Amino acid sequence: MMELLIASDATPPLSVLATAKVAGVSLTVNPTLTAGSPPVLVLANGLKLRGTNVLLKYLARTSTAIPNLYQRDAFETGQIDEWLDYAPIFSSGSEYEGACKYVDGYLLHRTFLIGHTLSVADITIWSYLAGAGKRWESLMKSKKYQNLGRWYTMISTQHAAVLDELTSAFSKKKDSSKPSSSTNVTDESNKKQIANGVVNSNRPEFDLPHAEMGKVCLRFAPEPSGFLHIGHAKAALLNQYFAQKYNGKIILRFDDTNPAKESNEFVDSLITDVGTLGIKYEKITYTSDYFQILMEMAEKLIKEGKAYIDDTPREQMKHERMEGIESKCRNQSIDENIKLWNQMILGTERGLQCCLRGKFPSMQDPNKSMRDPVYYRCNPMPHHRIGSKYKIYPTYDFACPFVDSYEGITHALRSSEYHDRNPQYFKVQEDMGLRKVHIYEFSRLNMVYTLLSKRKLLWFVENRKVDGWDDARFPTVQGIVRRGLQIEALIQFILEQGASKNLNLMEWDKLWNINKRIIDPVCPRHTAIIEENRVLLTLLDGPHKPFVRVLPKHKKHPAAGDKATTFTKKIWIEQVDAKAINPNEEITLMDWGNAIVKEIKKGENGNVTELIGVLHLEGSVKTTKLKLTWLPETNELVPLSLVEFGYLITKKKVEEDEDFVDVVNTDSKKEIGALGDSNMRNVKRGDIVQLERKGYFRCDVPFIRPSKPIVLYAIPDGRQTATK
Repeated sequence: MMELLIASDATPPLSVLATAKVAGVSLTVNPTLTAGSPPVLVLANGLKLRGTNVLLKYLARTSTAIPNLYQRDAFETGQIDEWLDYAPIFSSGSEYEGACKYVDGYLLHRTFLIGHTLSVADITIWSYLAGAGKRWESLMKSKKYQNLGRWYTMISTQHAAVLDELTSAFSKKKDSSKPSSSTNVTDESNKKQIANGVVNSNRPEFDLPHAEMGKVCLRFAPEPSGFLHIGHAKAALLNQYFAQKYNGKIILRFDDTNPAKESNEFVDSLITDVGTLGIKYEKITYTSDYFQILMEMAEKLIKEGKAYIDDTPREQMKHERMEGIESKCRNQSIDENIKLWNQMILGTERGLQCCLRGKFPSMQDPNKSMRDPVYYRCNPMPHHRIGSKYKIYPTYDFACPFVDSYEGITHALRSSEYHDRNPQYFKVQEDMGLRKVHIYEFSRLNMVYTLLSKRKLLWFVENRKVDGWDDARFPTVQGIVRRGLQIEALIQFILEQGASKNLNLMEWDKLWNINKRIIDPVCPRHTAIIEENRVLLTLLDGPHKPFVRVLPKHKKHPAAGDKATTFTKKIWIEQVDAKAINPNEEITLMDWGNAIVKEIKKGENGNVTELIGVLHLEGSVKTTKLKLTWLPETNELVPLSLVEFGYLITKKKVEEDEDFVDVVNTDSKKEIGALGDSNMRNVKRGDIVQLERKGYFRCDVPFIRPSKPIVLYAIPDGRQTATK
């Protein structure tokens, strides 16, 4: 535990307390310094650091809860330093609003101040605003700085668990008398007071064995045979976590050893998706960069008797490996192996019959992956990147151990499904005479009702069961983002799991619940009603001439802006709501007031065809059972297509030996026609909105013309069960 010393005439810097809280660093606060002294941090070993910015940087570096609060690449770290130097301007009364205006403009197209994740710069600026108390509250209510307000609300919401108590205690401390003596941190009654208590976080931390600060080199190595999905995202984000934790680096490597499945389109999409995740990599490499040297290594192993050419048919070879039977080719001469190897290189008819296998100690090894694995296969198909230069291609089992060692990778992160192949990985490096790379395992991310096999996902694309790799039903990064998932939610979801090796089947609800906590406090509210069988309610004493009121899009978030609402004598409500009304019942029309329904007309099919009522605006909204959304009868309403998605399969988990085609959901997409308020003409593609009483939606197709509907994708909120 560390101790924060402050002057006896001062309150502890909120920015320091907030950074410690978010970073998961325990502090006690002791007001024992002479008046006017800068804050001092006393470390556990007795060493001391002085000055607010010095303390902020140190606490951010030692974060156990959130990585990368301060240490980033040179440019972004420099930007953080700039913001820390700029922050005190908020303390100047005359320059306060000027600072708000500057940051508001800066945040126009940004989620965070620096990059795509939270930094100590965000915490510091947030702290100065929170510390301003009523002055900032007044500006929030005035809606003067909408971008700054949106950002402030997002930070407050994402870290509410640690910041709410902090700001509350800080405000109380500022209003209370100054302490006159040192605080006893064992006093339970004072522990919740930030100036007298412990700042801590319970978020888990995980370490990388054998890691040295500043020397860790990792790689994220997807195969360019499909789009990045949520399982790959876990691997990518864990690599990023450890790179940031140990001030290391990441290489983005494309494992392009199978020309039959790979393409430049997938390379481009993967680069885009890695950028979307905010992964910072040092450089891009390709396994194909090493094809020549890999061939030379293969020939070296042949000459050393550590590999041999085998022409056994594939199915027979598979059977022999399972049964521990040695191949007839296992002990053929080196000369014969070299001769056949050259036939493979040329891609001759004879070469096409052969493969290169490693010669391991025993074909009876209990671990079947140690039974002479295949290193090379002959394939005359052109490579998407280097054309027809090669007729042979290395397997993953041969190329990966080599390239990992050759590129200086210190730790290879692999999902636990590869556990049995780890001894093979080390054996290949040993036979090649290469430096050993540490393997760090984590559990594969498995989601209910979800297929993560690229082969199976490709089936949906090729058979037109989905609109493409970015279909909102797909578990690809582009798919889930298109459905409305915020990257911040995905990062939080992944890091909360940590590097656990436990195999779990995860529910989507948890991820969508995190997402809801991010979007709910800031997304604008709009009104929509289902178009089919909508009912006209005539208010006999309603306004003879329509009038307009300007209302907030989000009552608790002024930065969401305003909307113009038209009030008319005749209004539309939904059929389901109309059926719920009893004659002479008093109802509440949201954002207007109460009304009493005097007459209900129905058709032969039982549907309500018309309602007649009167306003009762003096009525209490607390006493009504029905609170209904409505839209005015005007030609300004916009057509909507509300799209709801279900899972692509109807079974929680598809077993390895089960044909997934048998459990494909044939009804995984439903579209419902609706009408929306006129303000929705301004909603842009990618915007998140909440439709009152309907939930959250992401705009996929914005307003173009009155005859073409706005397409809104329903976003799960973590409580609803998707359509199956």
